[in-house]
Amino acid sequence: MSNPSIKAPALPRLVLGIEDYGKLMAIASSVTGPTADVADQLIIELDRARIVAQAKLPEDAVRMGSIVTFTTNDAQQRQLQLVYPGEADINAGKVSVLTPIGAALIGLRQGQTIPWSSRDGRDLVLTVVEVRQEA
Repeated sequence: MSNPSIKAPALPRLVLGIEDYGKLMAIASSVTGPTADVADQLIIELDRARIVAQAKLPEDAVRMGSIVTFTTNDAQQRQLQLVYPGEADINAGKVSVLTPIGAALIGLRQGQTIPWSSRDGRDLVLTVVEVRQEA
């Protein structure tokens, strides 16, 4: 039996531009097969985001094309660029939004923390250290 007085940490507030939201919802809604579970997670994240005009998106918000530096509670620091599935290239540091880390990062802002399950099944927590927008 779980203890009702112990609450899971609140998920951070997300913010997305309307253009990214529309494209990502269309992509995630059309996914079938082995990545359907990640697409479902992305839809959950999209559904809880505050949607704003693309031009009103804060500079430190993770959006498509953002270069993100983050740390994880397993003492790793990583940097990647968040891209659409067809642009992914792990050797170039370009990670698809249809990966567990991509779905976790979209809409976060610098300083925010979120729980995340890695592809190898580990439950981690990541914190966004820096967000840069591609020039």
